[in-house]
Amino acid sequence: MPKAVVAGYARSPFTIANKGELITVRPEDLLSQVIKDLVTKSKINPEDIEDIIAGCAFPEGEQGFNIGKVVTFMSGMNVKTAGMTVNRWCGSSMQSVHIAAGAISMGAGKAFISCGVESMSRVPMLGFNPMPHPDLLENNPNVYLSMGTTAENVAKKYQLTRKSQQDFAISSHQKASAAQSSGKFDDEIITINQCSKDGGIRPSTNQEVLDGLKLAFDENGTITAGTSSPFTDGAAATLICEEEYAKQNNLEIIARIVSTAVQGCAPEVMGLGPIGASEKALKRAGLSIKDIDIVELNEAFASQSLACIQDLNIDEKKVNLDGGAIALGHPLGATGARITGKAAQLLQRENKKYALSTQCIGLGQGIATVLESIN
Repeated sequence: MPKAVVAGYARSPFTIANKGELITVRPEDLLSQVIKDLVTKSKINPEDIEDIIAGCAFPEGEQGFNIGKVVTFMSGMNVKTAGMTVNRWCGSSMQSVHIAAGAISMGAGKAFISCGVESMSRVPMLGFNPMPHPDLLENNPNVYLSMGTTAENVAKKYQLTRKSQQDFAISSHQKASAAQSSGKFDDEIITINQCSKDGGIRPSTNQEVLDGLKLAFDENGTITAGTSSPFTDGAAATLICEEEYAKQNNLEIIARIVSTAVQGCAPEVMGLGPIGASEKALKRAGLSIKDIDIVELNEAFASQSLACIQDLNIDEKKVNLDGGAIALGHPLGATGARITGKAAQLLQRENKKYALSTQCIGLGQGIATVLESIN
């Protein structure tokens, strides 16, 4: 069976929605510029790209019209290159990686761009006209709970204090700041609209600062904006190829995709989704969590991140080496491609063997990918 590999990764800066440097940039421009950079940097022949698979959590407005195909025209692809848009909410662009890997395993293409975008400035959270099903809302209101409420549920379930969550957030900012200062993002971020740096990293974040923030979702709770990922604008893309094709065309192989998984969970604790999905992906890979050297866990909230780390028995020193979404931001449709590309890149940089990228998904799901170094 043909094996799929990650042969390239690029992203835009991630900037705060409604106030950052990318608020004037349309999502089609964000994504097409990232794709063009990825194609140039990877040296792939664009004629060989079978499909552009774009994840987007709210594919409407400027993100509508099947943005996956729209960007083929804006990124200089051959007219024969197909394009599709995938929606698994926060897991959308990781799902795009899974779709490409599955197609490769079936011999249905040799090269794909698996990518994602979200402009949370230009298309609001929940879209322009959210309409929950009235019977489902009445019979199972947990399905439509706000993400913040689910994070509070997780914090209560695991008895997580505000301080412990703030410690986690501070660490995320410190790691991201150190990575930014030492140039560790330079080989992944492209300049867009004269912006070349992530806009949400706060190196001065400390307990005193976070103690001063108001509770965001529950007046008797523990979660603030400081322990939540911010609304963010950004795009990310990975090049997913058949391994033999990559070798024959002298493409750099960053990592091999070993296994993938998705799994549902209770929507009222949707942040626990990575637990079941990661366990399933690890089992399919024939590995245990002790075999994993690098973990990219999306930090939707500090509470759910801490709960997943606890239940999966992850060594926290292996998690998000260059910071996570609390510091970097979480443009919903782009995050999966970012953390999968980043995990592959970190395997190479840190000279490690196995990586896990995983994230929670609204409505109660998790998604996970296991990668291995080819060295």
